[in-house]
Amino acid sequence: MSLRTIAEQAGVSPSTVSLALRGSQKIPAATRQRVAQIAAQLGYRPNAKVTELMSHVRLSRSGGVTASIGVVSFFAEARPWETSPALRRAYDAMARRAEELGYRLEPIGLRTPGLTIRRVCGILDARGIEGLICLGSPDQREVFPPELDHYAVVTQGPSVAGSLHRVLTHAAGDMIRTLDAVFALGYRRPALAIGPEENVPGRDAYLGAYLGWCHKKWNRAAPVPILKLGGVPGRDTAAWLRKHGPDVVIAVHDTAGIVELGVHLQRQGVRWPADVGLAAIAPILEGTGLSGMQENHPVLGQWTVEMLVERIHHHELGMPAIPRLQLVEGQWLKGGSLRLSLT
Repeated sequence: MSLRTIAEQAGVSPSTVSLALRGSQKIPAATRQRVAQIAAQLGYRPNAKVTELMSHVRLSRSGGVTASIGVVSFFAEARPWETSPALRRAYDAMARRAEELGYRLEPIGLRTPGLTIRRVCGILDARGIEGLICLGSPDQREVFPPELDHYAVVTQGPSVAGSLHRVLTHAAGDMIRTLDAVFALGYRRPALAIGPEENVPGRDAYLGAYLGWCHKKWNRAAPVPILKLGGVPGRDTAAWLRKHGPDVVIAVHDTAGIVELGVHLQRQGVRWPADVGLAAIAPILEGTGLSGMQENHPVLGQWTVEMLVERIHHHELGMPAIPRLQLVEGQWLKGGSLRLSLT
């Protein structure tokens, strides 16, 4: 079944049929619907290889960028990556991958004074934007605006509620890999010190993985009570260490909290790794001198764009009944906070 046959039945050109079946906004909605119905009646099925080839041909003819992707921000600023090193790494990777696929990124700050959701929709439609990337939110209770449910949407991280496709750090996997790593070094009393939810997206996943690992390893509860870190760790951390005697601490926090923890431990006379090992899980560990798991923001950014572009190409708009989740494993960095071996 060819596009020409569908075009003859619909009374339009083959190019119109091609655009209509791709869901192009250049074709009136009534025409798109009529073409889709005729194609279905005739049993038309697109050839996946031809579709892929034509996508590359259109991109090469265009000379690169042909469309835009909206990057919506729930942060106070429309461009939060300009003040966040972690978001900067993700955004730079997003921009590179988007350009490779023929798109440019257009920031849209949902917290911009006077900018209503209705106005946002008008801007998106005027620019022909069908796809949105959500960078998450500093508010863990944030709900994605239902007024934006007719666009293709992919969000990063777990912070924004709603039926959304997501790309996020594999928190449980990173915790298990960290515990396996310290166990292989000979540590046998791993303790968990973890920051509050606003500092640790996916906090429950880290907690569950830690408790599950301990139970599987020893068929009992964790060897040391979990320490809940505040905004800035203080004397309570050193007292907790002296009372419970762990040989290694798995510390989960944002980068600033991790650095503060290490400094406060040393000020309280706790030396790492001589007195206790310290394995960190944080957005960025490079430059801290700590061993542990660092989030892989370049891959997070790349996969977010790829997932969204796939949704756009398949014209899968709106909130999905069954969201797709893609988990990105972190990167293990060797620092000076763990002994090379306890044997």
